[in-house]
Amino acid sequence: MTFPETRMRRLRSTKKMRELVAETHLGVSDLILPIFFNESISKPTYTASMPGVLTHPLSDYEKISSEIQCDGINSILLFGIPSKKDSLGCQAYAEKGVVQKAIKGLKQSSDLLIITDLCLCEYTDHGHCGILHNDSIDNDETISLYAKTAVSQADAGADIIAPSGMMDGQVAAIREALDDAGHKNVAILAYSAKFQSSLYGPFRDLVHSSPGKDDRSTYQMQCGNRREALREMELDISEGADIIMVKPAMPYLDVIYDARNSFDLPVAAYQVSGEYSMIKAAGANGWIDEKRAMMESLLSIKRAGADMIITYFAEEAAKLLR
Repeated sequence: MTFPETRMRRLRSTKKMRELVAETHLGVSDLILPIFFNESISKPTYTASMPGVLTHPLSDYEKISSEIQCDGINSILLFGIPSKKDSLGCQAYAEKGVVQKAIKGLKQSSDLLIITDLCLCEYTDHGHCGILHNDSIDNDETISLYAKTAVSQADAGADIIAPSGMMDGQVAAIREALDDAGHKNVAILAYSAKFQSSLYGPFRDLVHSSPGKDDRSTYQMQCGNRREALREMELDISEGADIIMVKPAMPYLDVIYDARNSFDLPVAAYQVSGEYSMIKAAGANGWIDEKRAMMESLLSIKRAGADMIITYFAEEAAKLLR
């Protein structure tokens, strides 16, 4: 007698059979590597809470881009750490700011697709994502500086601008500024559903961006608000976003699924520093198989509906996928 479960197992019998019937496929082209430049250092450095993730000096662009592309990675998300911070985050939009220099250096030495994170938190001395007045973020003043930053990044050669500050109206302000400056072909990847998560800690260690006072609950989303996430995405699309993003990824797979089924735009997901570091720590302690956990986590994000994944595992995963 043939049991139903036996018929199911026929399609799992060999590796080739399993590959043939696989419902979800993860490719190297799906992966985006975050990369960090610090203008205060002269050689690459590591951050203890983000094992394996380098912070680069403003040099060796050819070496860095060659290594990335040798692994098959074609897209990066660029962050900068300035040597000086102030209350207005002036180095974010400086013509010779750290990100602007990094864009030009990478463009001269590679054909990488460069996405630039756009926020002020790495550049302000108070660590918040906008301009503070009486301990409150001034939304409109902040988005005017976001627009200025976007133009400076596009002038330097950025292909995609990714505003991450969660200010109201930021996408519209950036789209208008880019168009007025002649950058109509520069796309916007909006951090549309960015939750106030506990999983950003290692990243903040690396870029020194923890808020000096209070937290970011007045502009980042509450963790339980699924319907609000869809409203945020809808607003960003109406303002001109070309790609929408959910951040973090694994705790919000339901939101990624909702985004994929609600909108026709490409959906990105950011597997953030805490997600990465937890897998790294458990793997280092022998509690899990790190490579299998890495690939399982990425596949789950893709299965939920993400078209592209920003992940610190990009290079490691690419080597397994080639």
